[in-house]
Amino acid sequence: MPTLLLVRHGRSTANSAGILAGWTPGVDLDETGRAQAAKLVERLAGVPLALAVSSPLERCRQTLGPLLADRPELGEPTVDDRLGECHYGDWTGRPLRELATEPLWRTVQDHASAAAFPGGESLRALSHRTVAAAREWDEKIAAEHGPDAVWIACTHGDVIKAIVADALGLHLDHFQRINVDPASITAIRYTPLRPFVLRMGDTGDLSGLRPKPSGASTGDAMVGGSTGADAVG
Repeated sequence: MPTLLLVRHGRSTANSAGILAGWTPGVDLDETGRAQAAKLVERLAGVPLALAVSSPLERCRQTLGPLLADRPELGEPTVDDRLGECHYGDWTGRPLRELATEPLWRTVQDHASAAAFPGGESLRALSHRTVAAAREWDEKIAAEHGPDAVWIACTHGDVIKAIVADALGLHLDHFQRINVDPASITAIRYTPLRPFVLRMGDTGDLSGLRPKPSGASTGDAMVGGSTGADAVG
């Protein structure tokens, strides 16, 4: 099955200011974020990409910009609103230090499946829409590009954490145990039996994500642990 590369957008002006941006328009990458986006070209050199999908928000499309400029054959990213940031409602645009004093903060941290943002959406709804998007795109790419395809989706921290929690079989209440830094890449390969999380929050070299021959993937996990380049899955 194809390999999904989930990229968190590079550091934004809201990240560096400690603001919860949500769907606020006009939130761009800051200087560090632009450098992180440029670095993706080198980090993904040699990794073929069948398709690029993006959250509609500017910081995600800006993160993909240098990579897509280097690979004009991919064209513009396909935008999917389901991969957009959580709708934080009344929390949008507020400082994180201030939000940490709200009673809801502890629910978000410790019991995410019960957390619903006032005037926004619940984390359960976020999980449902984002996991559905990832799995549906993966099936479509498998049908159109074959089982060895690699595709990339640029999205947001909580989105990636929700998708990873699903892939690992974790209850949503545990998704805060997952960390994804700006411009990190998380790689997931879905198979008919189970997803494999190949990388999580990786900010380094990605050459090991080059596709393996299609016959190498059985859907079984390697007993005793992966041997690296010749691993099953």
